[in-house]
Amino acid sequence: MFETMRVYRGRPFLWEEHMRRLKHGAELLKIRIPFSLDELRRQTDRLVEQNKMPESLLRLSLSRGVGPRGYSPQGADNPSLVMALHAAPVIDPANPPRWRVITSSVRLPAGELLAQVKTCNKLPQIIARTEADGAGAQEALLLNTDGEIAEASSSNLFWIERGVVCTPPLSSGALPGVTRDLVLDLCRKLGLDNLEAGIAPGGLKQAEGAFLSLTSWEIVEITRVDDEVLGQSPLVGKIREAYRKATLYPAI
Repeated sequence: MFETMRVYRGRPFLWEEHMRRLKHGAELLKIRIPFSLDELRRQTDRLVEQNKMPESLLRLSLSRGVGPRGYSPQGADNPSLVMALHAAPVIDPANPPRWRVITSSVRLPAGELLAQVKTCNKLPQIIARTEADGAGAQEALLLNTDGEIAEASSSNLFWIERGVVCTPPLSSGALPGVTRDLVLDLCRKLGLDNLEAGIAPGGLKQAEGAFLSLTSWEIVEITRVDDEVLGQSPLVGKIREAYRKATLYPAI
């Protein structure tokens, strides 16, 4: 399993929330985290400082370690944890990202328990992203076995309907995104009504606007789904600005 978080001004953003999801996933998969969360934070700060990368992406990967052949995890009791920094995409506030997305042929199981965990087994998402790459799009939406949109390959979906900010429920098979949670919190602070609801692919065509939330690119407006041009809502810019302000804490 893994966690990816963005580092702003030398600090990992939403560290506690990412660690909470990491801990929950490790408990579900019965993998022991070999270091305390305080030690992980100290090593993260050291990694950022030594590499001189105050604006970056941090990936933390955890595995249960080497074990005997077969599916049983018995004997794999020496977990491995690796942290790596990567260059973060540059986001121009004056020209924020806007993406075209496609609808993938891949289907996710509705109500999937493992959707709660950011596991390294992301083959459905990889296939979906491959389809997007082949179509010249930046992202792909994945439907679940109920025929509703669950998420995108590396992001959560939001859309605006009659002024209400909507997103698929976690029961759809969507990953409980840390950035997704922040967006919902920002909506409440902005006085925007929000709702978890199911949506079929055709429903986005009637939306007032739609966007994706993801750690690396923050808030990305969707301009087109397949061959349909979507509406553009001013609420997307309002949420994007609130998100940017949430990241602006003093440098360490």
